[in-house]
Amino acid sequence: MELFGVNSPLHININYSLHSEGAKFVVGLAIATAVFAMFCKTLTVICALLMLFCLFFFRNPKRVVPAAENLVVSPADGTVSYIGLEVPPDELEIGSEERYKVSIFLSIANVHVTRLPFSGTIKKIVYCPGSFINAVHEKSSVFNERNTVVMELRSQGGTVAFTQIAGMLARRIVCDLYEGQEVIKGNACGIIRFGSRCDVWLPAGVTPCIAVGQTMIGGETVIANLKSKTKELLQCTKS
Repeated sequence: MELFGVNSPLHININYSLHSEGAKFVVGLAIATAVFAMFCKTLTVICALLMLFCLFFFRNPKRVVPAAENLVVSPADGTVSYIGLEVPPDELEIGSEERYKVSIFLSIANVHVTRLPFSGTIKKIVYCPGSFINAVHEKSSVFNERNTVVMELRSQGGTVAFTQIAGMLARRIVCDLYEGQEVIKGNACGIIRFGSRCDVWLPAGVTPCIAVGQTMIGGETVIANLKSKTKELLQCTKS
């Protein structure tokens, strides 16, 4: 949305989008704010602040996705909390060979819209009920409520899997995908409400080019280069 003309000194370019999951919260709180404004200032302020928080939390900013087909991008905003070689869970059915798992912790301040790490076909979606321990802990990948999407890569072959994991405050995982769907890297595919974690299983033999503690931007930050089949960390910005 643009206010005033492009060449105006008062030109303002507003790039804001709200995820559909947040619309009902914002509308409900806006109505409550208007009602309470007639007789209770305290409740009016509380509802208005909650509405502003929802506008912030459910934001869905546009992202510039790397064009190179061989690059795997982060499915979420947050901080890398774990990188390690592990055997994928049996329920994913992607083999027993060790592959790198990258875990990203999302704080309450991060964008919680999840995005597709690669272009391909949705092969399988596995939902597992569980508990709601703090998502910063590695054991949350095993014990917490989670939803895993397995993708067949369109151009490179192999599989990538990513998991939406509920946290201590998160009580709802939304996944907008279905099995057999053709998808494009970087597109929004769901949301995790109020603090969570996201794991990525790279194809066997592919090494991530990120480090623990690194800040990730969903749909933009490169996690790995599928052409890099060594055990050393490589520059992923090269196609």
